[in-house]
Amino acid sequence: MRRRKFIAVTAALLVSPRRSRAQGTRRRLGVLGYGEPSPTLDAAFLDGLRKHGWIDGRNLIIERRYAKSLDQLPALAAELIALRPDLLFASGGPPTAVALKSATTTIPIVFVAVADPIAIGLVQSLSRPGGNMTGLATMVPGFTSKEIEILREIVPTASKIAVLVNPGNLVHRLGVATELPQTAEKLGVALPIVEATTADELDIAFASAAIQQADAIIVFGDALIFDHATQVIALAAKHRLPSIYLGRSFVINGGLISYGPNFADLWARAGGYVDKIFKGARPSDLPVEQPTIFQLTINMQTAKTLGLTVPLPLLARADEVIE
Repeated sequence: MRRRKFIAVTAALLVSPRRSRAQGTRRRLGVLGYGEPSPTLDAAFLDGLRKHGWIDGRNLIIERRYAKSLDQLPALAAELIALRPDLLFASGGPPTAVALKSATTTIPIVFVAVADPIAIGLVQSLSRPGGNMTGLATMVPGFTSKEIEILREIVPTASKIAVLVNPGNLVHRLGVATELPQTAEKLGVALPIVEATTADELDIAFASAAIQQADAIIVFGDALIFDHATQVIALAAKHRLPSIYLGRSFVINGGLISYGPNFADLWARAGGYVDKIFKGARPSDLPVEQPTIFQLTINMQTAKTLGLTVPLPLLARADEVIE
């Protein structure tokens, strides 16, 4: 009996929780999103994780929370933290990143698609983030200048290009104060600012651009813009304003042009950050990366409706042409 008892105790020790952890256990990853989940971006993130050996349901447990409105984010962030995840992923741009940063200073956080993480206080610098956050930014020097150059290719006579901004967005305010005046002077173009902080104000902003006789409009990326994409596209069509957007989804749904980072690539690259942190790296030591792949998408039907001819060189550079 004693021998049997010894064997039983030894077996219990061999499968104890401590030994199981030593052999490797499933990691828990909390994902905070904003708006409707994107199957394309979610698939890219899962592919990025899989590339590094992390598979949901096998050695990884993914807990997802998606906010329908900004005021839901703090509560959903708290829900995720209560699950004691090993890492948090801010999948909804600046709003989700800020919500998670406000909720914890200890759990590692990876963010994606944040225009300027320094400006909104997420990191100390791109090279040395500090704190518990790192990830992928979207802003690169000269981006607005590139948008203007693209618009001028399709509207060669454009001398006044309106810029739609949300004054509640800190990055937008900084751009209005610094980048836009410098860009206007450098390129010799007028850049009148039209503002909207609510859906109702979007109508006023586009009407203002039309009244000022803008030749085209640049639509800065923002949660308000993505939430009301259908309205924005319709307003551009109503006022016959050639428009350039940040994401291809606008062009697929009737917008004229989009130019911006390949967001699927950013989500896939986020999987590499998760892998490094799971393997012991500290977010404070992982530099924030910027986009390396940009996409140009053109809607030919919209161009035709606006009476515009898309020059062949621009068509040749396009990554996607919607007929």
